[in-house]
Amino acid sequence: MQNAHMSALETKHAGLDARITEENQRPHPDMATISRLKKEKLRVKEALQGL
Repeated sequence: MQNAHMSALETKHAGLDARITEENQRPHPDMATISRLKKEKLRVKEALQGL
């Protein structure tokens, strides 16, 4: 069960990374959105490290 949780977190982390990259490539990136996504990505990374 822990592997499924870890896999889900890894997928979420990759998805957040893709969304950050996508936002950065826009003509006028929304820095508030990027900041929020980066904070969420960091929380997911910390959760992964805690497993």
